[in-house]
Amino acid sequence: ITAVIPYYGYARQDRKAKPRQPITSKLVADLLTTAGVNRVVTIDLHAAQIQGFFNIPVDDMQALPLICNYFKNKNLDDICVVSPDHGGATRARKMAVALDCPVAIIDKRRPKPNVAEIMGVLGDVEGKNCVMIDDMIDTGGTIVAGIIDMLIEKGAKNVFVACTHPVFSGPAVERLKNCSAKEVVVTDTIILPKEKHFDKLKVVSVASLLAKTIESIENNLPVSDVFQEFDFEK
Repeated sequence: ITAVIPYYGYARQDRKAKPRQPITSKLVADLLTTAGVNRVVTIDLHAAQIQGFFNIPVDDMQALPLICNYFKNKNLDDICVVSPDHGGATRARKMAVALDCPVAIIDKRRPKPNVAEIMGVLGDVEGKNCVMIDDMIDTGGTIVAGIIDMLIEKGAKNVFVACTHPVFSGPAVERLKNCSAKEVVVTDTIILPKEKHFDKLKVVSVASLLAKTIESIENNLPVSDVFQEFDFEK
């Protein structure tokens, strides 16, 4: 049994940040294994180390090649990839290599969950088409906590927001709808109901990525070869 789970729930509870907090992503791994799953296919785990919670093979696929191809096809000039925090710098650098452009990093602090304080921008964004990439958008608080406005204040030409998982809980849709971003690009790892769609939302399908992954597994071929078809190295 291969469980195909595009969005792995509870992925952010991967460690004890405070005493007595549960590590629920490990519980989910145990539940899947106990239920009889022999292999897991997922997309963009919040922390790659979650693969170590399993005693079965886990394929953590990346939606980044699909998002990169979307922006390549837009033929934008003067692109700068922006990471919304230091933790996402590796993801931003991979995208910057694919798009052959510089990187900027937002210096952000989290005083409590889903609350962000923006301290500054590390990098030059003046006159750039900024693409801010993250693994998920939950409440949208991080994005509209001044990041977009700060980038525009620093001279950014346009700001595009991109992520893999559109969780869109609470006031996220209203925040994104009313923010200054030109587009909000997401994948369909989470299917959004019609009431959560808005004009600047663009959805990139992960169907081809999952289809090729499943085909490789069924034919006992290397899953890493899937990324070569998208002109992207893992």
